[in-house]
Amino acid sequence: MMLSGLFRRKFSEDYSPDFQKRPMHYYDYVVMDTELTGLNPKSDSIVSVGAVKMSGTMIKIGETFYKIVSPSTELTAESVVVHGITPAETAGKPSIGSVIDDFLAFCEGCVVVGHFISLDLTFINMELKRLSGRTFDNPVVDTYKIHDWIKHHSGDFSRHFGGDREKDLFSIAKNYKIQITEAHNALVDAFITAQLFQRFLGYLPKLGVKTVRELLLIGKP
Repeated sequence: MMLSGLFRRKFSEDYSPDFQKRPMHYYDYVVMDTELTGLNPKSDSIVSVGAVKMSGTMIKIGETFYKIVSPSTELTAESVVVHGITPAETAGKPSIGSVIDDFLAFCEGCVVVGHFISLDLTFINMELKRLSGRTFDNPVVDTYKIHDWIKHHSGDFSRHFGGDREKDLFSIAKNYKIQITEAHNALVDAFITAQLFQRFLGYLPKLGVKTVRELLLIGKP
C-alpha cells in the first residue's frame, strides 16, 4: 500500500466524534501555503509548497515542510515577480507528483490551516485526482473565515481589525502586530498564517469556541 493510502486510513480512524470534541488547544495543526504560476487551475500549476506544524498554540519552528517543484505549466514574468521563484530555480526539481506523498505524510493526523485555503486545495486536489483519483482528506480551516466570524461575533474587534475591505493575509496579520519581513514565499507565508492562527486560538475561547468541532464549523472554507 502506498504511503498516501496508509495516511488516509489512519486519519479516517482518528477523525471521529471523539476527535471533534477535543479541546482545540490540545490538537495538532499543519499551517500551509502554496505558490503558483497563476490562479487559474486550468492553465496554472504549483511552484512550491510550504507548511509548519503547530501543537495547540505552539508553533513548532523545527517541524517544517518546504519544496520547490518543477511546475507543469510555464512560469510567467508576472508570477516570478510575485513569488520570486525563477525558471532556473525550478529546473531539475521534482514534480509535485513526486513530493505530494511526503506532504500528505507531513499533514498526517492534523487539521490543516490556510488563508483562503480553498485556492491551495484546488491545486492540491487537481494533482491528487490526476495521480490517484482521490482528494485531500484532512479537515481544514480557513483563517480568513475565522477572521470574518470573530469580526461579526465580537463586540471588541475594533482594535484587532482594520476594516471590511482588508481580506488579504498581510493586512490582517499587521492588524495583529505580526511582523511581515518577506511575502509570497510559501514557507514564510505559512509561518505568518500560523502566527495569525495562534492569535485566533487565544481569542476564540472568549467567544465560546473551544473544541475542534466548533473550530471546524466557524473556519469551514
